[in-house]
Amino acid sequence: MSNDYADNTTMRSPLGRVRGLGSAKGGTHHWWMQRVSSAALLPLTIWFALSAASLAGASYETTVAWIARPWNAVLLLVTIGISFQHAASGVQVIIEDYANQEWLKMGGILAVKAICVLLALASALAVLRIAV
Repeated sequence: MSNDYADNTTMRSPLGRVRGLGSAKGGTHHWWMQRVSSAALLPLTIWFALSAASLAGASYETTVAWIARPWNAVLLLVTIGISFQHAASGVQVIIEDYANQEWLKMGGILAVKAICVLLALASALAVLRIAV
């Protein structure tokens, strides 16, 4: 014995059913990217911390030579890119959770992303100037 009304009733809007999105819209992707970037940052941060510790007290020339090695330059660039993406994503979540007005959310998110992009580009340019 089945209830036809209960079987055909859904809490999702027709547009939501077509797009396949729940109430959170694209939040699952954002959450997943946070986890992937944090997992990628774990070994990169350990590598960077150990490398920085080994360079403690080294001369400027030694440090520049270390950055100029291709493997180190690539890992530094990857660390820079993932770190700023992860930071921007994390601050975006904070802004979305605590900003009450839509214009404040959008303005804050755009400002954070712009700052992170500019800082990432400046950091990458510094590494590339030394490495190339």
